[in-house]
Amino acid sequence: MPALTIRHVTTYRYRRPVAFGEHRMMLRPRDAHDQKITYAQLGITPKPCKLRYDHDGFGNHVAIAEFIAKATELSFESIVAIEHTPSSLSDLACAADAPAFPVDYGNDIEPDLEDFRRRRHADPDDAIVGWARQFIDEAAAGGALALLIRLCRAVPQQLTYRRREAKGIQSPAETLRLGHGSCRDFAWLMIEAARALGLAARFASGYLAVDLEPPPEQGNSGPHGATHAWAQVYLPGMGWVDFDPTSGSVGKCALVTVAVVGDPQDALPLHGTFIGSASDPLGMEVRVSVTSGCN
Repeated sequence: MPALTIRHVTTYRYRRPVAFGEHRMMLRPRDAHDQKITYAQLGITPKPCKLRYDHDGFGNHVAIAEFIAKATELSFESIVAIEHTPSSLSDLACAADAPAFPVDYGNDIEPDLEDFRRRRHADPDDAIVGWARQFIDEAAAGGALALLIRLCRAVPQQLTYRRREAKGIQSPAETLRLGHGSCRDFAWLMIEAARALGLAARFASGYLAVDLEPPPEQGNSGPHGATHAWAQVYLPGMGWVDFDPTSGSVGKCALVTVAVVGDPQDALPLHGTFIGSASDPLGMEVRVSVTSGCN
């Protein structure tokens, strides 16, 4: 069974010792049939006075740390080993007959999916609706799945990927207007486009086993990896299907899921506060590696 080890280190640095407020971490992958955690370790420096674990309303793992000590550096290191057996696009095609489009969710499940079908952005000019509807081909076989595959693959064909470290997310209309975006921008565009077509879609975040842009000095050797975001769409008979509009791929072969949410702001890997002046922060460094086997 394929095994992966994920190391995720985030370090904040300050000009002088500062105090820290509560920090919430979403770093531990979800437990599922296709990804089983075999080892997990979370190291925090300085050591928190209290550390507790919980689940949010979507079933994602959340760690919550509280601090007393002051420091010039705050570091979080998550090391997780998992058994990773995701399905591929060919597996999905064999799993069930693809539902027709438009999709009929039925009275039994539709209430549970209502929030995932609700659009979050106003679209007065129908820019997102118009962009999404160009991929509808009533003569093509494959129904809703084929439509979503066309939509997913069109994103990297029509738009340019740009890694962006700044916080926040572009609106789907802004991503279309600019012609470029990060993985989370592309994921959000596909989600809102799917919702515009009446489909239930949600935001997924976690890790990519191969970095989208490995450092030039690293070449193709050594551990790669990155945090990543993509879309999931619910199809009757198939469940939640993963679509990565950054690469145009379908399925989870290179994806490890940490969080699934209705809105991107609910999937921050790390969120907290410090007590000090606005000039105190020196910066933040994030390092992610995903390696085969258990370290």
